[in-house]
Amino acid sequence: MKLWHLLPLAAVLGLMVLLGLGLQLDPRVVPSPLIGKPMPDFSLPTLEGRPALLSAHDLRGRPLLVNFWASWCAGCKVEHPFLMELSRSVEIVGFNYKDAPSAAKDWLAQGGNPYRVSALDALGQAGLDWGVYGVPETFVLDSGGVIVYKQIGPMTPEAWQTIKGLLQ
Repeated sequence: MKLWHLLPLAAVLGLMVLLGLGLQLDPRVVPSPLIGKPMPDFSLPTLEGRPALLSAHDLRGRPLLVNFWASWCAGCKVEHPFLMELSRSVEIVGFNYKDAPSAAKDWLAQGGNPYRVSALDALGQAGLDWGVYGVPETFVLDSGGVIVYKQIGPMTPEAWQTIKGLLQ
């Protein structure tokens, strides 16, 4: 028997091993290359108009949460009551992602505003720079503006148990 007859068998076995390894991964965990690095630089208008622009410089100096959200986002509706609760004790900055400002303002007027300020990321460029796959996503920044954690999906009490110790 020639060795080249064994090549298809070796290829199938290799694919089975890769599939087996892939099935053991948690699909909710998407590693971010930005963990441990300074937040991306940005300068965006704000939803509230005060201040007129929000920049990376404005987010340094204290630990906080940065939440990418949109009025059209189903997961954002799920996390919103919990963000309202958190905002009583934690500073949260919002990035309104690919949304109409009027829809975002209406949504916050109806459900309450947990954000100290919300930047308007109408084209999604800041989201791309931050590595956002889809909203909602929440980042934990340390006082130096370094990203220390990324939560993909709605903020929940379970997720908060992991995050709260990072805001020291």
